[in-house]
Amino acid sequence: MNNKRTLVIAIISLLVLGLVVVSYFLIVKSSENKEMAALFELEKEEMENEYSTFANQYEELQVKINNDSLQVKLEREQQKTLRLLEELRQTKSTNAAEIARLKKELRTVRAVMRSYIIQIDSLNQLNEALTKENKKVRAQYREAAQQMTKLSEEKEELNQKVALAAQLDATNIRLVMKNKRGKETDKLKRATKLAIDFTVAKNPTAPTGERNIYMRLVKPNGEVLSKGDYTFDYENKKLAYSVRKYIEYTGEEQQVTIYWDVEEFLSPGQYAVYLFSDGNMIGSQEFNLE
Repeated sequence: MNNKRTLVIAIISLLVLGLVVVSYFLIVKSSENKEMAALFELEKEEMENEYSTFANQYEELQVKINNDSLQVKLEREQQKTLRLLEELRQTKSTNAAEIARLKKELRTVRAVMRSYIIQIDSLNQLNEALTKENKKVRAQYREAAQQMTKLSEEKEELNQKVALAAQLDATNIRLVMKNKRGKETDKLKRATKLAIDFTVAKNPTAPTGERNIYMRLVKPNGEVLSKGDYTFDYENKKLAYSVRKYIEYTGEEQQVTIYWDVEEFLSPGQYAVYLFSDGNMIGSQEFNLE
């Protein structure tokens, strides 16, 4: 009887011990499962953050570049990243297979992002180099343009000097009043002819040949003596002249006389003679006639 009782007690003890052991292992397993679930949830959250960061980076890259083809590719990768992010959000942290697949996709997204950053960095460096080169070319162009302007100005100045050196020069201008007998007189009221004498100076640089010399004889009141509507071109305007004289210029010094027949009343006062040729004023002189 005692032996049976002892056996029963032993069996009950073993069962209790087994139950305790099983309970312990169940508790440990449950704790491990909770810890694993927490780890899976944390990993999923980290993946979501990384996907979201990549999506934002794609958007930022699109703004920073000025390349339509590359912008289209970046937008396509951004949409793919957003789609994977949404799939991850819809996946339970306990779905190990799906989490593993999305983790693999994340590695691909990370690698693609890295390749685009390298590509854009290369483009930026190239653009920077091109910008520097463009600035250098523009600076060289400005320098060349300034040099051309300077040369043009120097050429124009030289042309003006050459033109000035080549123009005729009238010197020793004299006005002689003559009476009706052709004799000199000192009285204006007796004068029937005014003789304007001058010397065309020697100038080897001036072209030879036939030249027109225009004389403007100006009265004290500023009017130009003229026997008709005669004009010539001077500094982009028309000037009236009194007499035109043709000469054959040889490059050597020569004497020229231009006559004005007095057919009108001439009041005493300050008269002026202006001589022009080839669009230039070649001499002038004032006379007091009484």
